[in-house]
Amino acid sequence: MSFAQHVVWITGASAGIGEALAREFARAGARLVLSGRNVAELQRVAAACAPAEILVVPLDLADGTTFAACTAQVLAHFGRIDILVNNGGISQRSLALETSLDVHRQLMEVNYFGTVALTKEVLPHLIAQGSGQVVVVSSLVGKFGTPYRSAYSASKHALHGFFDSLRAEIWSTGVGVTIICPGFIRTGVSINALTADGSPQRTMDAATERGMAPEKLARAAVRAIACRKQEVYIGGRETLGIYLKRWVPGLFSRVLRKAQVR
Repeated sequence: MSFAQHVVWITGASAGIGEALAREFARAGARLVLSGRNVAELQRVAAACAPAEILVVPLDLADGTTFAACTAQVLAHFGRIDILVNNGGISQRSLALETSLDVHRQLMEVNYFGTVALTKEVLPHLIAQGSGQVVVVSSLVGKFGTPYRSAYSASKHALHGFFDSLRAEIWSTGVGVTIICPGFIRTGVSINALTADGSPQRTMDAATERGMAPEKLARAAVRAIACRKQEVYIGGRETLGIYLKRWVPGLFSRVLRKAQVR
């Protein structure tokens, strides 16, 4: 795989999957735009990706008022954007009946509205180029719901609805849409996940701790992006849930009740 001279903009790039994707794209020769809220951590990732050409653009997905200026900054520096990787987001660990609606709104604002708004800012430039790719890091729970993730799953399902529709609308422009659906990946996602009152969980889920290394996920994701796949599922045996729900939904429902998802 070679992404030589491709400009790849990654949100949520300061840790976890975003950091692993940045390192993998750097190895493939890409020029990188790294975005997130933690500037110090973005600078650390940028140093780890040397000697790739890198621009750090601080960005908060909850504040869409900055997206036009961020996009203009990227275009002024590189002159183009080839791949937008919508990776930034936040998770949740709480029962549906106990979860504040404010938590639901926060998850939708960051995971869905922020991602859609940034895409809509960048997309006209990709279409004008006649080439490019929009990548969305969703989740297996964007395809089926599990306990303790009702709001998170809803936000990821919303992404699938939007980006599947978008793909059908722009198929003739030369711009592709790829949705990456990870399973359990060994990152800090569960540590930072919101609980019922909006406070972070601050502990690692056992299932997450046993998950796939983010570096392995990144290698598979970048291969899928290079092949311009429409949707790809990456993880361990939890990916079988996609097919169980599709072909034997009753069995899948019973399995899910007993599954260890925390």
